[in-house]
Order: sequence, then structure tokens, then C-alpha cells
Amino acid sequence: MSNADNYESATEGASGDVASFDAPHKGFVGRFHDLLHSTPALVPLIVLLAALVIFGLVLGNKFFSPFAMTLILQQVQIVGVLAAAQALIILTAGIDLSVGAIAVLCTVVMGKVSFDYGLPPVFAVIAGLAVGTGIGAANGWLVSRMKLPPFIVTLGMWQIVLAATYLYSANETIRSQDIEAEAPFLQFLGTTFDVGGARFTLGVFLMIVLVAALAYALRSTAWG
Repeated sequence: MSNADNYESATEGASGDVASFDAPHKGFVGRFHDLLHSTPALVPLIVLLAALVIFGLVLGNKFFSPFAMTLILQQVQIVGVLAAAQALIILTAGIDLSVGAIAVLCTVVMGKVSFDYGLPPVFAVIAGLAVGTGIGAANGWLVSRMKLPPFIVTLGMWQIVLAATYLYSANETIRSQDIEAEAPFLQFLGTTFDVGGARFTLGVFLMIVLVAALAYALRSTAWG
């Protein structure tokens, strides 16, 4: 038998080490790098915390006062509600560029129905929601049924809704004093109340509840 065919002689000088599959020891930077890859949502959180620290160092304690922090919440409540809905579209590989213009048109419809048509504010809110739902349904039909690109559909709808808002409103404005006197229900979500020096609005609580419900649905339900 040749040496090439002799298995025992060929393995006499082989190493007896057993293969190891244990991960090598990583330092703090390596573990942090792996954490960012496994949880990408931490990246915007870290940026947000860094921005808070920078603004706090520049502006001092005034920035971290309860009034200042809740004022930021009041200013982002509308965008936060729209962003929560937009998240569902982005998660399904879509985009909606017309959502802001639709929101503006809905507010114009509510104002017109209340002040020009003389209907109760409750019906004005229903009309505004119906208009927004109808336009959103049209976008969804064009994308899902007609198989048109969502970017093109919503870009075109954005321009259509924007032009319709200008024409329908005739560039008229309604003063907040008039709304408070004649249709206070339209300002219901803007109702403010103080808690320990912090000022909250019902719209802020709506945004928080909506985001929490959406997070639960996406994480803990079969639909999500």
C-alpha cells in the first residue's frame, strides 16, 4: 500500500485541535457596533439624545424646563400624528408625498363647512375626515389596483390637492378668535392644561396614544 493510500500514516502529523465556534472576545466598541447592526432604531435615538445634550449645554437649564419640553411636544403633535400614519406606508415599501397637503385641505374644508355653510362644527370635522379619507383611498386605489408607482401618484396628488386648496380657500384666513367664539369644537384638541409646570394639550395625548397603539400592533399582533 502506498503512503498516499495509507490513512493512518497520513494523519500521524495532523493537529489534534478541535474546531472552536465561540465568538472572540469583543470590547465595548465591538459590542456597541453589533448592537447598532441588530437594532437600527437605536441610531435615531442616539442622535436625538445627542441633540438634547448639545441644546442643554448651549441654552442651559431653560431648555430642560417642563414648559420648554412640553412646548416642543405641542409643536410636533400634528407632524407626529402624520408621521405615525406615514410609518405604515414606508414599512410596506411605499411613500406618500401628499399627506401634508391633504391635512391642510381637510382643515380648509372644516373651516368652510363651519363658517361659510353654517353647519355645526361636528359635521365640519366629519366632512374634513371624509375628504382626507377619500383622497387617501384614491391614492391607495391608484397604487394597489392600477399598479402605478406610489412616488408618482402621491407627487401628482400633492400638486392637485395644493392647487385645490388655493382655489377653494381663495386665500382667506379665519382668525383663532372667531373660531373660539363661533366653533370652539374645532379647537378641542388644542385644549391645554398644566401639570407640575408642564403644559399639555389633548392633541399631545392623542399623538402619544396613537404611537403607542401602533407600536403595540406592529410588535405584538399577527397584523403587525
